[in-house]
Amino acid sequence: MTTSGTGGIVEEVVNIPRPMSQLPVKRKVFLVDDHPLVREWLGNLINRQPDLEVCGEAASAPEACGKIISAEPDIAVVDITLENGSGLELIKDLRVLRPSMAVMVLSMHDESLYAERAIRAGAKGYLVKKETTKKILFVIREVLEGRLFVSGRFSEGILDGVRNGEPAPESPVEKLSDRELEVFRMIGRGMKTREIGESLHISMKTVQVYCARIKEKMHLADATQLMRQAMRSYDASGGE
Repeated sequence: MTTSGTGGIVEEVVNIPRPMSQLPVKRKVFLVDDHPLVREWLGNLINRQPDLEVCGEAASAPEACGKIISAEPDIAVVDITLENGSGLELIKDLRVLRPSMAVMVLSMHDESLYAERAIRAGAKGYLVKKETTKKILFVIREVLEGRLFVSGRFSEGILDGVRNGEPAPESPVEKLSDRELEVFRMIGRGMKTREIGESLHISMKTVQVYCARIKEKMHLADATQLMRQAMRSYDASGGE
């Protein structure tokens, strides 16, 4: 409280608490990433913002679906690679589970391979983890406002293609479906048929069917060529 006097008249200036209705409304963010350190770092970043707060986190797709129902977030920030599942498949599930929720992808994976797939699956933004914290917060807010965002020099072409309903480019890897690509990446990581089936909750026979489709689409003669191509692709992406 401060006082000032003029002509014997004393005026009081009182600091009146700001009405609750005038406080900024915080938008709720749910984090889905299989690295605890990433979730902790991103959570600390978001919780320091006046307009954002983390309402929950998960390391896997099943865990995310279960928690998001009760957390009711405004946006989910999802990685492509998750424990026991795919971020792309999770995005498709979230479109059904919570249609009003925005989704953006924050991943180490190359945009040229995954950005268009993510947008077509239902995400509204795609950003690689090497971007600055300022850029991450910018994209979260852009997506919350209903705007599409993809970084990189090819962003305009991707977004225009999605808006116009144009088919994805037909390079060898891009010919694969989202599930086939997931199996292909797991092969590149050195996972065996049984391990892939257990991770994706599908039978070994189904995994073998996916492998056959991959070989056909990528014009690979046998399992040895498939393994070499998958490992080459995995190494080229930096092991992500």
